[in-house]
Amino acid sequence: AASKLEVSMPAVVEVEIGGSARIECNFFIPGNGSYTYINWFYIDRNNQVRLYHITGSDILRENVDYKGQLSVGEDKALTISKVTMQDAKTFVCQVGASSHGVGENRTELHVYKVPEAPEIVANSVGISVLNNEISQIAQCVSKNSFPAPNITWHKNGEQLEEKMKIQSTRTRESSGLYTVSSTLFNVVSREDRNSLYHCTVHYWLQGQRHAVESRRVNVTVFYPTEHVKLEVMPSSVLVKEGDNVQLVCEADGNPPPIFSFYKRELEDKWHEVSSVGDADSGVLKLNNVTKSSSGLYKCQTLELDDMRQLEKDVELVVNYIEGVQVKMEPSSPLQEGDSVRLRCDAHSPVALNYQWRDEKGRKIAEGKQLFLSNLTFETSSNLSCKVIAPSVPGLEQSKQVAVAVQGKPRIVAVSSPLYVRQDEVVNLTCKAIAFPRPSVHWNVNGTAHEYVENQHIASNLTVRVNRDLMRAGAMCRVSNELGAIEERIQLLDQKTPESKGVIIVAIIVCILVVAVLGSVIYFLHKKGKIPCGRAGKQDITKPEARKDKIVVEVKSDKLSEEAGLLQGANGEKRPAADQVGQSVVHCPS
Repeated sequence: AASKLEVSMPAVVEVEIGGSARIECNFFIPGNGSYTYINWFYIDRNNQVRLYHITGSDILRENVDYKGQLSVGEDKALTISKVTMQDAKTFVCQVGASSHGVGENRTELHVYKVPEAPEIVANSVGISVLNNEISQIAQCVSKNSFPAPNITWHKNGEQLEEKMKIQSTRTRESSGLYTVSSTLFNVVSREDRNSLYHCTVHYWLQGQRHAVESRRVNVTVFYPTEHVKLEVMPSSVLVKEGDNVQLVCEADGNPPPIFSFYKRELEDKWHEVSSVGDADSGVLKLNNVTKSSSGLYKCQTLELDDMRQLEKDVELVVNYIEGVQVKMEPSSPLQEGDSVRLRCDAHSPVALNYQWRDEKGRKIAEGKQLFLSNLTFETSSNLSCKVIAPSVPGLEQSKQVAVAVQGKPRIVAVSSPLYVRQDEVVNLTCKAIAFPRPSVHWNVNGTAHEYVENQHIASNLTVRVNRDLMRAGAMCRVSNELGAIEERIQLLDQKTPESKGVIIVAIIVCILVVAVLGSVIYFLHKKGKIPCGRAGKQDITKPEARKDKIVVEVKSDKLSEEAGLLQGANGEKRPAADQVGQSVVHCPS
């Protein structure tokens, strides 16, 4: 057990500016004795300045420097609120206990302010690798810290060695806080064009080291061109006539050099090529290229720093199809029934395929040759030979040829015979086929309209019907320089509905006559004028009829024509002879 008065206090208490610091004072008095007084002091220039004098329950405040900042708790601990940098002092707790004497201890109050995140600014004008002197890479600034922190530099995540030139400054602001600035200087190389730099601010807190990093920055590095690349774009397809092509020249220097484009002409002479776009950007635009665009192109670069030139060339191949022609054998005019052979030829640096197509674009054959036999006017048409380069997508050419079959006209359709009436206005049609194109003439007056479709010609003549036209008809004559043909259109008198009416009236009259005759016979029978037996009925029309039998027969010349109009008693159709050819009454013998 301790035999004397002991006072224990923390050696160091750390508090952030603006916060509250609590300094404890713990003491031990032998024999569980009580203290007589407790004094709180702070050290100012090796002098003790008393803050509090505590006796029993009385607390006497003796210093006015800390207005509203100081307080003493029930455990006699000293609390300092709203700590400022001026409060970074040594505080002493003194305890007196009569016969046990006086004991004291002290605590260092450390005040700190965490620095703000550092701000980094890279060199904005760029650095040339040709500059042998060190240049400013970047500057790092950390503000509002206490005490002043340290700054280190890093490149691509690795801390730079101390031997590099780093210029640092420390400034204490009016607030008492520190602003620390650090500037990095170094010589750059070509590899530094992708390097990332950052700075780190280091400070101590509660016995531990802490760090705050800045953002990463890149420095613009200027370096001369070492390699040049020239290629044709787009590079994935073969170039054909009509395409838009770009020659792209790339240099690995920074800033990019001046670009110039040349094309080799005859006798190995180079001719500078002007561009549709901006050739200074390294792009030569060639629109709607042709066969003559093929050749060797060169890109030349010029470095303004040392006037050094580099160049690269590329071969531009423009694929083409030319000289497409179709030959016809025989070449003399074709007649109906003839045969003809067509041959298609073309020139290209790549392999070609040949197709034959009709007027509607439908493929009818493949190969260089096409053979047509037994030609007619109807088979005359415009054919085309389509030449395709399968290895170059989209490269194709076509050539048309007219297969014309010549001959004198042939009439294929006329509106004959034509049923007409007197004074009726009708259309007479005559359609023919021939080549060369024929002309159509009529031997009667009227209004004619002609229509031409392929090798066919059709003429419509509008006329009024008269007796002469019905008697003689109309003659259509079609002719060209190879011959003529004519055909007569016959006009027939169309029957009127009156003829049918006469037949119907005759039938009705016959039916009435038969009905009246039947009524007369029935009346005579009832009166007994015609005696009939009950033994049965016999047909009086038979040749073997006796003299005492009476036969009555009625016939009509019109009945055979309209027999279908009469029906039996039960509604079924019967022959006219059974219906009205005779009326028979059977009498006994």
